[in-house]
Amino acid sequence: MVTVRLYVTLKPSLLDSAGRTVASSLQKLGFAEVENARIGKLIELQVESYDEERVKSMCQQLLANPVIEDYSMEVVGA
Repeated sequence: MVTVRLYVTLKPSLLDSAGRTVASSLQKLGFAEVENARIGKLIELQVESYDEERVKSMCQQLLANPVIEDYSMEVVGA
């Protein structure tokens, strides 16, 4: 069994209002070193075997919106 972690985030050119809110809130709490935050989602899949093209197809068809989101993947336990 292979674990594939997918990280889905908004494209950098798009406004990330949730990320801005988090960065602003952290600064107000005294974490002045925080300059920016990006909010995304982590999707963890358990698959019998890893096939990069099939996982990309899953992302493009369902797990990410390729118009506004980027994704990357990490294979764990391969």
